[in-house]
Amino acid sequence: MSRTDWNEHAWRLIHDAPQPPALHMAIDEVLTDEVAARRRPPTLRVWEWSSSCVVIGRFQSLRNEIDPDGASRHGIEVVRRISGGGAMFIEPGNTITYSLYAPDTLVAGMGFQESYEFMDRWVIDALHGLGIDAWYQPLNDITSPSGKIAGAAQTRRGGAVLHHVTMAYDIDTTKMLEVLRIGREKLSDKVTQSAAKRVDPLRSQTGLPRPEIINRMIETFRSAHGLARHRLLPHERERAVALAATKFASAAWTGIVP
Repeated sequence: MSRTDWNEHAWRLIHDAPQPPALHMAIDEVLTDEVAARRRPPTLRVWEWSSSCVVIGRFQSLRNEIDPDGASRHGIEVVRRISGGGAMFIEPGNTITYSLYAPDTLVAGMGFQESYEFMDRWVIDALHGLGIDAWYQPLNDITSPSGKIAGAAQTRRGGAVLHHVTMAYDIDTTKMLEVLRIGREKLSDKVTQSAAKRVDPLRSQTGLPRPEIINRMIETFRSAHGLARHRLLPHERERAVALAATKFASAAWTGIVP
């Protein structure tokens, strides 16, 4: 398979109103499949969240990752995505999340580490433009001297690659540690002090409002690779709504790895 370049593709941007967590998971599956079938051009989708949640990776154990009492107490929904990687703690307004859906020719011949670094390059350029000394940290992090900024997940499926990234704009560390077991275990010795150092949100590093950071990211991508405004098409939304109800909001899928 011959590798293609970013600029050989006609990139589209979707940046819609806030959506519930299960619908976001479904949209990721639908748009990946649409790009794989070449019915949709490669797309950058910036997510907006309508409620708080934890998104766990496809292969993570639900009981190992989540404290159900903490999640219930804080009204945190738990959903599972189709890609691997670790848990993401999401609160509307505190998170910047985006997905890239591209033909797998964009990463042809690349191993996972190479493709993660390759797919993250534009957003690291955007962070540099915001004055942040950011770099790729194998396998799936973006970090800075002040701490981790973002985590990525990726999957290849039916002729397409899905690469999505969650960036911390701000974070309620105490709440996160009451919901995520794994965070508590990693930080068991010096919980509060270490947690603040592990994730250093974009708000504290830039002093900029979240929408401005998103706009600067979009403009960086547009300048480098071209980007035209688009939307979720009616048949894509219809399939995503059905998948959200039947798959991504179901206990069977969320608990597929108990």
